[in-house]
Amino acid sequence: MTTETTPDMTGNESGAGPKDFIRVKIEEDNASGKYGKRVHTRFPPEPNGYLHIGHAKSICLNFGVAREYGGTCNLRFDDTNPVKEDVEYVESIKNDVRWLGFSWEGHELYASDYFGKLYEFAETLIRNGKAFVDSQSAEEIHATRGTLTEPGKNSPYRDRSEAENLDLFNRMKAGEFPDGAHVLRAKIDMASPNVMMRDPVLYRIRHAHHHRTGDTWCIYPMYDFAHCLSDSIEGITHSLCTLEFENNRELYNWLLAAVGVPTPRPEQTEFARLNVTHMVLSKRKLIQLVREGHVAGWDDPRMPTLSGLRRKGYPPEAIRDFCNRVGVARAAGTVVEYSLLEFCVRERLNAICSRVMAVLDPVKIVIENYPEDRVEWFDMPYFPKEGGGTPEGHAGPESRKVPFGRELYIEREDFLEDAPKKFFRLAPGKEVRLRYAYYVTCTGVVKNAAGEITEIRCTYDPATKGGDSPDGRKVKGTLHWVAASHALPVETRLYEHLFGASEADIPEGGTFLDGINPDSLRVVTAMAEPAVADVKAGDRVQFERLGYFRADEDSAPGKPVFNRTATLKDSWAKEAKKE
Repeated sequence: MTTETTPDMTGNESGAGPKDFIRVKIEEDNASGKYGKRVHTRFPPEPNGYLHIGHAKSICLNFGVAREYGGTCNLRFDDTNPVKEDVEYVESIKNDVRWLGFSWEGHELYASDYFGKLYEFAETLIRNGKAFVDSQSAEEIHATRGTLTEPGKNSPYRDRSEAENLDLFNRMKAGEFPDGAHVLRAKIDMASPNVMMRDPVLYRIRHAHHHRTGDTWCIYPMYDFAHCLSDSIEGITHSLCTLEFENNRELYNWLLAAVGVPTPRPEQTEFARLNVTHMVLSKRKLIQLVREGHVAGWDDPRMPTLSGLRRKGYPPEAIRDFCNRVGVARAAGTVVEYSLLEFCVRERLNAICSRVMAVLDPVKIVIENYPEDRVEWFDMPYFPKEGGGTPEGHAGPESRKVPFGRELYIEREDFLEDAPKKFFRLAPGKEVRLRYAYYVTCTGVVKNAAGEITEIRCTYDPATKGGDSPDGRKVKGTLHWVAASHALPVETRLYEHLFGASEADIPEGGTFLDGINPDSLRVVTAMAEPAVADVKAGDRVQFERLGYFRADEDSAPGKPVFNRTATLKDSWAKEAKKE
């Protein structure tokens, strides 16, 4: 079996080819000596949920460029909102980054590490006349913010004195006021065409326990305030983020200048976020799916989370390959076909997965001229030549013994009683090859009272042992099979997309929940060959002709549970060949 491992890999796999605009910019900065040829990036997740495939793109980019240019990438948690954050999320994020093959080499940092320094920066802004304590409610602040075509209105507290602002801010820190009583706002320009610059909130009161600082603080910095200043404290050179933060860049630069950060300062550069068909990549919506029980948890294999994809059986190499194929673009709006991700998965699994036989929808065949008490054991390779042979570095056995007897199971869809001319599988009077075993010919069927086929009767040709005919006759159909006498019943979970291809599939007036596919999971009892009894959670196999499967964590000794990772059909590759 192919055992799941964590890859020892820390960089980009895009290979030679045109460089994206971010790498071009880094090379220009290095050529000019802007940062002393230093490259320092960071991956800055908020620990308020599990990472998804969109985060994988950012992970690959930030860690990748740091490695390529001999730099450093920090893993920094922007833990500035204790109401939504949890240690569970912190640990899951670290596990996902490691699983993808990246290491932060001791550079595990937190915005909460800098709460004291950030408070000092806020006092500096107050002393410089660039921040004030506002006592309006959140609703009042929102109502006076203005619109895209109308300027906002100054707060009635905007002209408080430096002494009053410092006193109020210190009392906020001391816990004298309830949540929402005051906020600290930047004093910029309420008529700015960029709404982000209209006196944004920098600090708010939150009487909440923090997962790292406990109850030391009851005021917390806003993301925009903490993010850019944390970049500066850490010496970040290239702050890479997705396009939804493009309007925040002006505030990012203003804050760095306002607190007196010397040049060259960290520079924010935006790239297009990853959007994939059939996937919802909104953290808010993913939290809703989990909390309302629409899925079994963050690691449900139908989820686009990295833990869900991992449990489904997606290898980290395939996800890195996918991110590299998608590339880094400036423009938003591009939606990547899910079939490309599956193509990358199949490419990887085809090279590493051992082959075994299992039948998902079994129907029994009885070989009438085969001895009832006879069992033959065929030696079958885990890695057939037509599949590429044994992968380099494979340390386990290369073959296994598979039993064959008078009664076998085949897939129900591999038999048609009234078959069309081009049906090359089993039908009355037709001959097919049983993989690695014998040629068999259908002689009839047995049906129950409802007219359903319960048995297919066949004869076999003993001269075709091993699956070849000594007289040179050819058959066009080769079927997989499992001996009924030694078949192992296994729980098999067959996954389909949780959502349609796009929001266009949601009924008019509905929510994203109305787009959930009610048939996204089907559990069947398959019949498998005895070799799968010894699989461990994380082992991957290809069920011949059916697809790739991963043994789930719910597996027990002798009772494996398999998640279908992907079928063998590859629609993306077919479409790519047409172009």
